Amino acid sequence: MAFESLTDKLQNVFKNLRSKGRLTEDDVKAALKEVKMALLEADVNFKVVKQFVKSVEERAVGADVMNGLNPGQMVIKIVNEEMVSLMGSETTELTFQPGKAITVIMMCGLQGAGKTTTTAKIAGKLKQKGKKSLLVACDVYRPAAIKQLQVNAEKQNVDVFSMGDKHKPVDIAKAAIEHAEKNGHNVVILDTAGRLQIDEAMMAELQEIKEKVTVHQTLLVVDAMTGQDAVNIAKEFDEKIGLDGVVLTKMDGDTRGGAALSVKAVTGKPIIYVGMGEKLSDLEQFYPDRMAGRILGMGDVLSLIEKVQIDVDEDKEKQMAAKMKKGKFDFEDYLESMNQMKKMGGLSYILGMMPGMGAKMGDIESMVDDKQLSRMEAIVLSMTQAERQNPKLLNPSRKHRIAKGAGVDISVVNRFIKQFEQSQKMMKQLPGMLGGKGKKGRGGFPGGFKLPF
Repeated sequence: MAFESLTDKLQNVFKNLRSKGRLTEDDVKAALKEVKMALLEADVNFKVVKQFVKSVEERAVGADVMNGLNPGQMVIKIVNEEMVSLMGSETTELTFQPGKAITVIMMCGLQGAGKTTTTAKIAGKLKQKGKKSLLVACDVYRPAAIKQLQVNAEKQNVDVFSMGDKHKPVDIAKAAIEHAEKNGHNVVILDTAGRLQIDEAMMAELQEIKEKVTVHQTLLVVDAMTGQDAVNIAKEFDEKIGLDGVVLTKMDGDTRGGAALSVKAVTGKPIIYVGMGEKLSDLEQFYPDRMAGRILGMGDVLSLIEKVQIDVDEDKEKQMAAKMKKGKFDFEDYLESMNQMKKMGGLSYILGMMPGMGAKMGDIESMVDDKQLSRMEAIVLSMTQAERQNPKLLNPSRKHRIAKGAGVDISVVNRFIKQFEQSQKMMKQLPGMLGGKGKKGRGGFPGGFKLPF
């Protein structure tokens, strides 16, 4: 997660605040000094940090807070509220033309920010909302840009319009809109060319498209890993061509995350989506309140629930829950659970979204041994289908064969199978783990599954 270092530092500040029964003005100022340093180290814009700390201090040193029953908790609440306000308070969504009218979205940004991939990701998001998108290949300069858009569009099962690389982007855009009108598309997304840096030719091309074509939404794709550069790029694009929103990519990377906290305050333009991975499904709506929760180590359960609803097959989940209640959960089901968990981003991602866990990503990474998970998967894959469906078949000779196939010692196989059997018994004895009535079987991990280790 992008804010791991910032989250750790803020959690330490909050821990000190909570430990004090009463707070003095000096306590608050000392804590906010540490918050200020943490934000600056996270590459948040200096003016933004200055105003943020000032706003928190003005509210936090009031009599209501200082004399309250739990002043430390009140200060944390104020920090949370001001952080939400900093990122825009309201969630901003794309707006569309009424009825069957076509909405034209122009994507722009520098090379390497992930613009073409993001274009396909957005089309996938809109498809879930019933929109029929047409992706338009307007990048006629970068080798393989058109092919990349076509491949990603095919994966998302959306249409692409291309005229090759011999026509002007503005002419391609105009022809694409005519094509969309004839073929029932209600969203046209223009994937324009990027450059290694902002230049006049790039801006002139984007301006020409906006002059000759009615563009309803102009989105800038920026790499969150570039920190303050991302904010400066957004400001310049907005001044030259006018932006309606920003998409921050690579928010899952090893970045300090300052761009997310600075973009709205510096440019006045909202963040609409954040890219959280390389898969085409790894695009999230930007919710300022949820992002503040992640930054402050409070988790983001709502986003996790939404991800479960999208990525997890509910029918399979119900089948697995029913099997668990009867103690008939087998290794085939185990593999399915592992696959569903991978779809959701893996165990580290899921734990990181839990309240109180976001601040302990270092602990989570030490708890979750990806190599161990891979070894377990290899053990199960080394079994025959009959063995997976009926673990009672696993006699010593079969276990030796499985250990050899998985490349592990026989003791690892024995321990894994024993833990699996113990988990089966536990699941049968504790139906509450699987989600009781009204919970629709959702019990933490996909299928309510408790990993046997």
